[in-house]
Amino acid sequence: MSPTRPVLVALRGVGRVHGTGPAAVRALRGVDLKVHAGELVAVMGPSGSGKSTLLNLAGALDSPTSGRVVIDGEDVTAFDERRRAALRRRAVGFVFQDLNLVPALTVAENVALPRELDGVAPRPARAEALAALDEVGTAALADRYPDDLSGGQRQRVAIARALIGPRRVVLADEPTGALDSATGEEVMRVLRRRIDAGSAGLLVTHEPRFAAWADRTVFLRDGVLVDGTGTAAGPEQLLGAVRR
Repeated sequence: MSPTRPVLVALRGVGRVHGTGPAAVRALRGVDLKVHAGELVAVMGPSGSGKSTLLNLAGALDSPTSGRVVIDGEDVTAFDERRRAALRRRAVGFVFQDLNLVPALTVAENVALPRELDGVAPRPARAEALAALDEVGTAALADRYPDDLSGGQRQRVAIARALIGPRRVVLADEPTGALDSATGEEVMRVLRRRIDAGSAGLLVTHEPRFAAWADRTVFLRDGVLVDGTGTAAGPEQLLGAVRR
């Protein structure tokens, strides 16, 4: 990745411990990771390796126990929940396997919701929602409800919601897990276009064929970034590119 492109996500010596005392679980241990504008990084590893914890920290859904997290130029390590929520609405888009669409809202209303929560008036928020839906090829579905859509259509709506507004960081947690291969490829194509337009992306996946859409792949095991052999890896070992 070109050093002239800005770093939009940086984890520096990040550790995360859940719980206290004998029951404490070290989810992440000294993780260093940078994601540049225009770069999609796939995160792979076994269940319980810390992938979702890493994504939550990279998106300011959680705070590290140690180390620093910088998102879109802001050190969010010591942010309280109010400031983290404001940053998420402004800078970070999330795509989850369970989608979290609101059944009682139309497609356009679902996509516009984050902008309205951030104080954007309904009319311009809808205009932004329609633009995001057009980007993922679902503008014609704007006035339908989530229950009326196929799984692939719902996933693209969820991606539109993640892309609406000025967000420059896109985080996806197994976004293709419930989809067939063809629909999964469509979803990856949409994500790739946004990354190529200048966003930074982190993709958690267990599927090598979807990881192949990324610029590089990193591996987590027991909360530690490792190379392909399972050995703890430094930054130089994590630069291998896996192009689609």
